[in-house]
Amino acid sequence: MSIVTYNDRSIANISAIPGAAKSLTLIKTVTANESSDITFVNGTSDVVLDSTYPIYKFVFTNVHPENNDANLMVNFRDGGSNYDASKTTTTHVGYHGEGAGDSAWGYSNGIDLANSTSDQRIGASVGNGSDESKCGELYLFNPSSTTFVKHFFCVTSTYTQDNYAQYIRVGGYCNTTTAIDGVKFVMNSGDIDVGTFKLYGIKDS
Repeated sequence: MSIVTYNDRSIANISAIPGAAKSLTLIKTVTANESSDITFVNGTSDVVLDSTYPIYKFVFTNVHPENNDANLMVNFRDGGSNYDASKTTTTHVGYHGEGAGDSAWGYSNGIDLANSTSDQRIGASVGNGSDESKCGELYLFNPSSTTFVKHFFCVTSTYTQDNYAQYIRVGGYCNTTTAIDGVKFVMNSGDIDVGTFKLYGIKDS
């Protein structure tokens, strides 16, 4: 039997493989409880959203709306107190029903934005039935840069009341060279009934 080696060393002597993992640090956890929105603002409530990390990751689990057929939205703050950074995005949507007969995947021009300050939809509509919910994650890159636009992408999985799995990917950028110092999650209708939102910082090494 051959011995697996890395750089001519046996695997027993390897302490780490370069590039195999990134440093992930939990910064803040916020639990929704009939919340009008969930915000993460640099420098408040122990939130870090600056040059400390080149990548920030938001993870949201079991997000359940107050109102039926509500959409989870996101927006960004680039100075001042308003969450209205200009955004350009592209989106892809897939769905598949429990009956296995109805499915689709493709580009959706009904969700994306073009140089718009509006909230960005980041998932399929979710009902307020007892077992309906949404989970996902959003990545924001170099939010403190004053040279480049601010790229982000988001993926979500939603269970809907008509027994469908819906998967949505959103990618794009905030069209600003001003630092992004705040991120807000909100429903387009009603409160966020329950859900957990976590912010992580990711370092390259």
